[in-house]
Amino acid sequence: MSLFVGSIDIMEIQTSGRPIDTLLEKVLCMNILSSDYFKELYRLKTYHEVIDEIYNQVDHVEPWMTGNCRGPSTAFCLLYKFFTMKLTVKQMHGLLKHSDSPYIRAIGFLYLRYVADPKTLWTWYEPYIKDDEEFSPGSNGRMTTMGVYVRDLLLGQSCAK
Repeated sequence: MSLFVGSIDIMEIQTSGRPIDTLLEKVLCMNILSSDYFKELYRLKTYHEVIDEIYNQVDHVEPWMTGNCRGPSTAFCLLYKFFTMKLTVKQMHGLLKHSDSPYIRAIGFLYLRYVADPKTLWTWYEPYIKDDEEFSPGSNGRMTTMGVYVRDLLLGQSCAK
């Protein structure tokens, strides 16, 4: 089974068909949509602008900010921004192979976990199961490899749903 039919440049990722406001846990979704930070993201019009924002602002990929202010994290606000953009297959490959920040890659894997047709997840994730790039997905600083993170996403152990 092939992931793409037609041009890889414009082909959208095969999705589960669920509306974007049902992809995340309801309280998280409502908090993202009402957050000042998410509203500021309206100024970002392109895929590359969102990637630059991830590079500059994201330091963990947990759903919620840490500390006393329990709003949605910058990572999940940017993930939701990508939900609204309906990424193409080519753009997704760009995220998953990005060399500037593991958080860019992690948000790509999260996007697939929430948006992609579950039957296609293994095809997307399998090349990265043994990826040894180290990063800290949480705010606690505990390091893991991208491969372990991808495996945990696949097994449903790292999601906000």
